[in-house]
Amino acid sequence: MAGMNADHASEAMAPAGGTTYRGLSGHEAASRLAAEGPNELPASQPRNLWMIALEVLREPMFMLLTVACAIYVVLGDLREALILFASVMVIVAITIYQERKTERALEALRDLSSPRALVIREGVQMRIAGREVVRGDLVVMKEGDRVPADAVLLEASDFTADESLLTGESVPVRKIAWDGAQQFTRPGGDDLPFVYSGALVTQGHGVAEVLATGSATEIGKIGRALATLETETTPLQRQTRRAVVLLAALGIALSVLVVVLYGMFRGSWLEGALAGVTLAMAILPEEFPVVLTVFLALGAWRISRQEVLTRRMPAIEALGAATVLCVDKTGTLTMNRMTVRRLFCDGHTHDMPAGSSPPPESFHDLVEYSILASESDPFDPMEKAFLELGARALDGDRLHADWTLAREYPLSPALLVHAHGWRPPGQPQFVVAAKGAPEAVAGLCALSPGERTALDAEVARMADDGLRVLAVARADFAGGAWPSSVRGFGFTLLGLIGLADPVRPTVAAALAECYGAGIRVVMITGDYPGTARAIARQIGLAGGSGIITGAELDAMSDEELRRRIGHVTIFARVVPEQKLRLVNAFKANGEVVAMTGDGVNDAPALKAAHIGIAMGGRGTDVAREAAALVLLDDDFSSIVHAVSLGRRIYDNIRNAMCYLEFVIDPACSIAFEAEPSEADAMRRRPRAPGEPLFGFGMVLLSILQGLSVLLMVALMYGYVLLQGAGETEARAMAFTTIVFGNLGLILANRSRTGLITHTLRRPNLALWWVVGGTLAGVALVLYVPYLRDLFRFAPLHGEDLAICFAAALAGLVWFELYKLRRVRRAA
Repeated sequence: MAGMNADHASEAMAPAGGTTYRGLSGHEAASRLAAEGPNELPASQPRNLWMIALEVLREPMFMLLTVACAIYVVLGDLREALILFASVMVIVAITIYQERKTERALEALRDLSSPRALVIREGVQMRIAGREVVRGDLVVMKEGDRVPADAVLLEASDFTADESLLTGESVPVRKIAWDGAQQFTRPGGDDLPFVYSGALVTQGHGVAEVLATGSATEIGKIGRALATLETETTPLQRQTRRAVVLLAALGIALSVLVVVLYGMFRGSWLEGALAGVTLAMAILPEEFPVVLTVFLALGAWRISRQEVLTRRMPAIEALGAATVLCVDKTGTLTMNRMTVRRLFCDGHTHDMPAGSSPPPESFHDLVEYSILASESDPFDPMEKAFLELGARALDGDRLHADWTLAREYPLSPALLVHAHGWRPPGQPQFVVAAKGAPEAVAGLCALSPGERTALDAEVARMADDGLRVLAVARADFAGGAWPSSVRGFGFTLLGLIGLADPVRPTVAAALAECYGAGIRVVMITGDYPGTARAIARQIGLAGGSGIITGAELDAMSDEELRRRIGHVTIFARVVPEQKLRLVNAFKANGEVVAMTGDGVNDAPALKAAHIGIAMGGRGTDVAREAAALVLLDDDFSSIVHAVSLGRRIYDNIRNAMCYLEFVIDPACSIAFEAEPSEADAMRRRPRAPGEPLFGFGMVLLSILQGLSVLLMVALMYGYVLLQGAGETEARAMAFTTIVFGNLGLILANRSRTGLITHTLRRPNLALWWVVGGTLAGVALVLYVPYLRDLFRFAPLHGEDLAICFAAALAGLVWFELYKLRRVRRAA
């Protein structure tokens, strides 16, 4: 990053009985603010009602509907034109309502208050809005503060920062003061003198000079990368567009043929043109946009009850077609909260899985002194874990709320140990508690070679299990002048504490369900390979051929990466651009990619994936705005519910559209939307990305169903007339057979595998409202004299209704037998 100036940084320090800072003048700060702009990321342009409506109408489906409406106006059929226009308005209204509701929910997730920053200007500390921080400002930070901009530390005392939203690392990283020579580098790893916008100070304090603000920061670069990415269309969108083009081409071809035949054989080109347009309108699938919008809007409503917010409605269905699920480890598979998982003391080990009881008393000293070596009100996640364990395991008198902190020894790169000297009330002697890297703490204790070997072996075992290991020691101090370093105390080793970011309890079961559904799960993390491997073992992540690190990934060509990713399930030490590269490699291999994440570092991959899924409770605004779905409860298992619903929506859309376009066109197709998932929805592999919405076999089955009902109706009409009955009775029985047959088709098409006798036991309240309403309408038409005369029907007797029912049933028997044969062949 340009702008880092060693001379400027050194001039900021002016020793005068201690380090003092002057900082920028008010004029300099105002000039830079005017020249470089405020310290904020460019906000995405809000979509107003007209923009949303335009997005809807740009879809080929809706353009087709609009064209059809215009043709009806030209033909003078205002009634049909108004019906189609009303359909367009309904679709736009549903879409606007759903998307505005989503945007309002996202606004509720945002922290609307501008973060504040403590800066030094003209030698005076002042607190200003974060957006007013400029390059060259001196920022004072302490634990609990959010870093307002990219900066270099001029002074750092025991300084650690949580950069997980940028790097994916699950634990805070140590920071050191700048040596005046090191060049700016990207986030990740310990002992860097740089802090980055959006990171959280978890321990210590420091003074930093701002190097970059706004879009020039590391977060800003990610935001700029997002602007170059196009939102991926879903498989259903591509399939429906192909279907529209195909049907429109078919309609145009047939209409032209009709016009030509009319003109050649009848000599009436005008009548031929009208007949051709009429035929084209009969073929155009004007019902499709309504069905798609209603089904997806209701799907968004259903999935919201599972704490999943839908930003782009087609993504719900697309998730059901996902073949690869790329998950970020920190905060997605894990809780993003450190907990104590193992204690080691005097050769004994005590494991502490989630929800376990407090450790035995023999480990209480270890816990007690780990707290004494921590801050009393910590921000550091590991110190919080010590405090949480102490509250459960120790009596109040061992928490020492009345002890006085007399001396603090901060951690340094040369000695990774942090110590506190305490004075118990009424005692002349002091107690010193230390914690830190095991090798550093062990070096302060008088351990025999055998003890050191045993300690090193236990440290290695904990590290292999993915635990972050700290050693704890204690010492007594008689008083007087405090040593300048912790090396001046005679420490006694108390033991080791292993910490980990715990796996979410629902992850293992959800992962198993993903595998059952044929979805491959891949972990992509910024954390270390050992930690990623340990998490994979805990959750049952299917193994592959090793782990690929970010450095190895950089060395690969695109061709080699596409070949390797088919066999690897863990990618560690990965930076944002590499996540995006991995998503693109999966897409290049023909996979339908879903990507989960919560950090700023995940945003480009979230947008590039077919389905981006952001964490809502803990995620950043950048990630949420790049994603198609947002998990409000941050629960990985909610993804599985969304996959199941996506598959259900696709099945129901396909059944409803086949029923509509190839059989008959009633409003009762809404019964299909409420249909529960097929029993095998999460036990079958995802559909092929190129699979058409209507395969030849499905179209043929639908046509045969329609012809079967038509045949039964024709036979019924002819049979009644042959029996000598009047035309009114024949018409009434044919009508009743059509209605019964139509209801039978709905029941038969609820499932492509389950028989009607099975599906009748599945709950579907909307279906029974449709069936009940239809039968009530038939009863009114047949038995209310005014309506019966209007339709020119004769009243039917019980045996007549039974005959109509039998005829309708006969038209469906073959389809039920076909389904039974398919089920038996698949078994």
